[in-house]
Amino acid sequence: MDAQNLHYFEKAPVAKAVAHFAIPMMLGTSMTVIYSILNAFFIGTLGNTAMLTALALTLPLFAVIMALGNLIGMGSGTFISRLLGEKKYDDLKHVSSFAFYSSLVLGLIVIAVGLPLIDLIVHGLGATPESIGFTKDYVMIMLIGSPFVILFFTLENIVRSEGAAITSMIGMILSVVVNIVLDALVIFVFHWDVIGVASATVISNLVASAYYAFHIRYKSQFLTVSAKWFKATRVIMSNVFKIGVPVFVMSIFLGAMSLILNHFLVEYGDQAVAGFGISSRLMQFPEFILMGLCEGVVPLIAFSFTANKLRMKQTIGFTIKAIGALAVVFGIIVYLISDHLIGLFTNDPQLIEMGSYILHVTFLSLFITGMTSLFTGIFQATAQGTAAFIMSVIQGATLIPVLYIANQLNGFHGVVWSLVIADTVAFLVGAIMLYVLRNKLQPDLDQLVQ
Repeated sequence: MDAQNLHYFEKAPVAKAVAHFAIPMMLGTSMTVIYSILNAFFIGTLGNTAMLTALALTLPLFAVIMALGNLIGMGSGTFISRLLGEKKYDDLKHVSSFAFYSSLVLGLIVIAVGLPLIDLIVHGLGATPESIGFTKDYVMIMLIGSPFVILFFTLENIVRSEGAAITSMIGMILSVVVNIVLDALVIFVFHWDVIGVASATVISNLVASAYYAFHIRYKSQFLTVSAKWFKATRVIMSNVFKIGVPVFVMSIFLGAMSLILNHFLVEYGDQAVAGFGISSRLMQFPEFILMGLCEGVVPLIAFSFTANKLRMKQTIGFTIKAIGALAVVFGIIVYLISDHLIGLFTNDPQLIEMGSYILHVTFLSLFITGMTSLFTGIFQATAQGTAAFIMSVIQGATLIPVLYIANQLNGFHGVVWSLVIADTVAFLVGAIMLYVLRNKLQPDLDQLVQ
């Protein structure tokens, strides 16, 4: 971390500091969504709904692999930012080395456990007879490449936690650019369809991971990937997993929610599943922009929590205003051109109608999901492990019973609206916990009079 990054942590105006940390993350996450959308677009050019269905069905698997990366990455990253605030610089090398090698080990475990169970995984994802072959191809490649995908998410988090927001963004954009180029090659030149798209995703994550590792090895002042700094002490593991486990559980619940939704939607045909898959990818763009904003300010909140709580409070207030403004802008855009957006992926009128309807409904909770992400980020940054864990399970715990009831009462429409209900419950629970914990998060008296 150089002096300029430290300046943004400590002294820059709050709006400028938030922009420094959040904008690169927002650009990076938006690019990630763009290549997710382009994956569906490239597959969609082949005119095979079963391939689009396979792409939608495998979202939960990618969520699980991403969750393992965030388990180590978010836990290590918030710990690193708090250590920076406390100026405990020597400890950072141990934490970053632990994060690097733990990620690789987790990836090898995924391969060892996942490949023998691949048929069970494919059926568990809800593959239809038409899509089962394509689904299995995608699952196989993602399992084999899981060490690189996990490592990518881990390294992105710890690089950003040190304040290197631009480096974090470059790595994400590099992954996207490589993925897009490879997608075009495997679809239009090599004709590898789904297995090519999955391979492109893995290779792009490998390239970005190498970029992050190079930065840490040669340009970072405090972080390291050297094995000689590796330590798995009780202090490191407790601080990493206290935040990492709730993040992992939340990601698993998100994957499980997608899986459960797919099982309900299968009852209404492949068009319903594919429509949900397309609209979900489109919805990811504004959601990931807001998520990028909220995740981008986590290092700043974590640093300020140990160094200057008044600055932390000001950061949170500014971020709330930004979430509201972005939600309004995206909402207007979607309600004006939703049919055209779905039409980019398919010419099927029924698929366009279903996808547009899902998009309209889910956009109703955009501000709520943005605020929920901020609540979660605050709890992670301030080491409120219990609150972070509750946030990780509340949405999924709410969605499951709501889905069953809504499906019985209102069929397809009930399934779609259950998402909005679950988001609202998560928002209310987060707001209540933040109010209960307000005393811990208040600035000290001496900071107020400065």
